Amino acid sequence: MSSKSKPDVKPPVLKGKEAEDKVLEYMKSMNRPYGAVDVAANLKGAIPKATVQKILVALTEKDFLVQKTYELLKLKATPSDQELEAQVCEADNMVSSLSVRLQPLRSGAPLISEAEMAHIDAEWTKWRSEWIKRRKVFMTFWQLATDALPPQEAASLAEDLGVELDTSEHIALERSQL
Repeated sequence: MSSKSKPDVKPPVLKGKEAEDKVLEYMKSMNRPYGAVDVAANLKGAIPKATVQKILVALTEKDFLVQKTYELLKLKATPSDQELEAQVCEADNMVSSLSVRLQPLRSGAPLISEAEMAHIDAEWTKWRSEWIKRRKVFMTFWQLATDALPPQEAASLAEDLGVELDTSEHIALERSQL
């Protein structure tokens, strides 16, 4: 008599979006809080426990699930109707407040007056010329101070002193007509 043993047929391991959808579907169908260990066991190994934990955290961050702490155990559950209503109300309030702020832009009204624009241009010109003058003074002083030093030592000194030279954006801005 030979005994025939049935080969263990394991369900295929789900990954990625399929696994996330399966966990969310399971949580919605059960409609009660579960931990990662329980969900992994109830899905009968279709998704590994570590993956279930990551998926539950991701679903919580996306607000598909709510995390509740029960003693030292963190459980995940679908949000209740009151929590969903509160989130919808909060979103509606945010939309209405942002719509009020956008209304002047939609009507085509200028955001700042011509006088304010002229004042900003005058301030820009004043401070840009001041920046260029100070940069020239510094570069002259720096050349005098580092003429006797080799380039590596001059760079080391600049680093030790915390000197930040202008970047290519600054140089382009200095040469521009703004």
